[in-house]
Amino acid sequence: MKKSWLALITGLMFLSCIQQNREKSGNTTVFTGREGEVKLIVLAPGHFHANLLQKSVLPQVNDSVFIYAPAEDTGLKQYLSAIESFNQRDKDPTDWQTIVYTGDDFLNKMVTEKKGNVVVLAGNNKEKTEYILSAVNAGLNVLSDKPMAINREDFLLLEEAYANAEAQNVLLYDMMTERYDMLNIIEKELINDPDFFGGLKTGTPEDPAVYMESVHHFYKEVSGIPLIRPAWYYDVEQQGEGIADVTTHLIDLLFWKCFPGQSVDYTRDIGNISSSHWATEITLPQFTKSTGETAFPDYLQKYLNNSILEVYANGTLHFDIKHRNVGLKVIWNYQAPEGGGDTFMSVVKGTKTTLKTIQNKEQGFVKQLYVQKNDGMDENEFSDNLQKAIEKIRITHPFVSASPTAVKGEYIINIPVENREGHESHFKYVAESFFKFLINRSMAEWEKTNTLAKYYITTKAVEVAKDRD
Repeated sequence: MKKSWLALITGLMFLSCIQQNREKSGNTTVFTGREGEVKLIVLAPGHFHANLLQKSVLPQVNDSVFIYAPAEDTGLKQYLSAIESFNQRDKDPTDWQTIVYTGDDFLNKMVTEKKGNVVVLAGNNKEKTEYILSAVNAGLNVLSDKPMAINREDFLLLEEAYANAEAQNVLLYDMMTERYDMLNIIEKELINDPDFFGGLKTGTPEDPAVYMESVHHFYKEVSGIPLIRPAWYYDVEQQGEGIADVTTHLIDLLFWKCFPGQSVDYTRDIGNISSSHWATEITLPQFTKSTGETAFPDYLQKYLNNSILEVYANGTLHFDIKHRNVGLKVIWNYQAPEGGGDTFMSVVKGTKTTLKTIQNKEQGFVKQLYVQKNDGMDENEFSDNLQKAIEKIRITHPFVSASPTAVKGEYIINIPVENREGHESHFKYVAESFFKFLINRSMAEWEKTNTLAKYYITTKAVEVAKDRD
């Protein structure tokens, strides 16, 4: 009994110390994990990622959600429609209560009222970094969709936001959903098995140690219904160039897989950034089909060339990290060919093994992971090392196996589709990780340094590409 009372008193004293520290820093919210203590503020929702955090019921999140947005905002209407669909669905309906404020002063109203304690950002990227800084300065935690910065000025604001977040004792976090993709989880384990993979090669700019290529499409149909994009999605000053947007996930995966738990300092660990960019040409009929708009808005007029909209959504990016060479390529076509879809490929070269991820027509546009024996390595030794690596993985992921392909020395890592959750489900895991950080104050320092390194690379790449024009 005495031990129980002592534990209780010690726990209360600990919570009291946390409370005192946060009061000194201006943040009086203590997160314990109890139901409903996370109160969301959704600021200027303009991308469907804003609602995906609310697709599932999360016990820590309060049912009342405060939304601040400009009046007559299309993104707000789409967000509210999605939330209503979650509330009305037959299976596992949610019970969100939305309290909406609209007006030109929505940002000031949000930071003045501070009705919640976690700000969610997913939308137009032009003002996003300023929104992040304003929220942090108001003593609010921030969970932001990518990209958090799309140009050099944004990057400097993001640095300031992270510094102020530390002073305010609040957390700022980037929604890196790809870390929860099962294929990426398995590949990370293989890369970090030295008996199987060896070490990451150095590579060269022409033949990098890590290469990733991602192909996307502006116009898509989901269940036969066009995915309507906001007109500003075609403005690189609002959405960001391709090398400032899609590459955020690619660079995050690079850091997370190849340098796990390591801080990347952009002032000393990143070098030799080079890049190029080029435009996707969009006709007015294509633009109308994608957005529902019958004319190009005024802010897009400067991108018109003989009535064709030029969108700088494509690019290449090369840099080195800790003396390893990396190459990235991003392509945005208007529409996939008949029977086609988005594609992806990556190559990660170890001293013993090369890992390849391919998502193409041959794979039914489902990502598949392959491992290839390096030249000069004994095939029996490679097969034994692979089997041992798979056995270790199967301890936590028993559904994983490996089988040879028609290519000599190559195996496919079998990850059944039924054991892979879709992109939308990953947002729940991001939120759960973030809430744990709020409770335990346990967010690793590398999360901050690596996020800054990532956005330093992408925003510097945009500058370099423009200078080459």
